[in-house]
Amino acid sequence: LFTNEFFWNAFRNTITIGIISTVPQLCLALGIAHLLNYRLRGKTFFRVAMLMPYATSLAAATVIFIELFGYDYGFVNWFLHLLHLPRIDWQNSKWAAQIAVSVIVTWRWTGYNALIYLAGMQTIDTALYEAAAIDGASRWRQFLHVTLPGLRPTILFTIVVSTIGAAQLFGEPFLYDPSHSPNGGTANQYQTLSLLMYQQGWTYDHLGLASATAWTMFVFILLAVSLNTALVRRRDRRGLRKTAGATR
Repeated sequence: LFTNEFFWNAFRNTITIGIISTVPQLCLALGIAHLLNYRLRGKTFFRVAMLMPYATSLAAATVIFIELFGYDYGFVNWFLHLLHLPRIDWQNSKWAAQIAVSVIVTWRWTGYNALIYLAGMQTIDTALYEAAAIDGASRWRQFLHVTLPGLRPTILFTIVVSTIGAAQLFGEPFLYDPSHSPNGGTANQYQTLSLLMYQQGWTYDHLGLASATAWTMFVFILLAVSLNTALVRRRDRRGLRKTAGATR
């Protein structure tokens, strides 16, 4: 497996697409949840609207995004042309295709994560916000020093789940290919490990290679989750030391 160039290509693609889709997704979800945590008109409507992308059929959504990112008549290239910028080949260019796939993932999962963050925010004691407001803290400083520390376990949970989802990414890149093949584009420019496993096992009947790919994905997920957990625990220990030092 480790001498197979297609494996290393899929491995790099999985990491880059995972980063491009997960980081903006969680940041957007955190911001949306913070806005919805305050009193807004039509709060229930916005919560339901955020879940609509998650409830929408993945196949239908991907078809719409293929049209949006079309080279000749796509809305995105039309907008770029309106700004006197060159059109982008969102299908055959490596980075452009990976960004397009990441946009689909971000659009689908941002609202889901935002509701998780919102539920976590509502468990934070409101007295902490009141005390911060009395001390003259702005909403931004309240977010930094009250909301984020209180959401630390929830943020860790979403990071772990998003990491697992990124490592197993299959539907979006599979459907984004016009031929609906597991090649991940004409030059495998957005083929992920899941697509490679499917291609080797069910297209080429290389079940040994597909099995090795699956075990590698498992080890990769295990390492990523362990790293995230270790970093969070290290931060918690530093925070406890600072608190203990302050009380002394």
